[in-house]
Amino acid sequence: MDTVTLIILGCAIVTFIPRLIPAIFVGRINFTRKQEKFLGLIPYTALSALIIPGVLTVDNQLWYIGLIGAIVAAGMAWKKVPLGAIVILTVIILIAVYSIVPLI
Repeated sequence: MDTVTLIILGCAIVTFIPRLIPAIFVGRINFTRKQEKFLGLIPYTALSALIIPGVLTVDNQLWYIGLIGAIVAAGMAWKKVPLGAIVILTVIILIAVYSIVPLI
């Protein structure tokens, strides 16, 4: 085996083991209802941590444009609008905001 193959296999093992160990043991642990609720919120928290910095850096001059888009998209998601419609309507609304707000 060449070095590249060994590096790829090593990376695969190092990635696979940390995912496998919790999957084996988490089925044997009995969590309280409060712990289950807490663990159920982790994906939303991680997703928010990924999205929020991007929302605030959409436009360096008009920092609130991304925030407006996020609020509009969250409002439509709250009303259970289909995902494709959320994306299209948010883009249309942000184009309207860009045309109304004078650029600095």
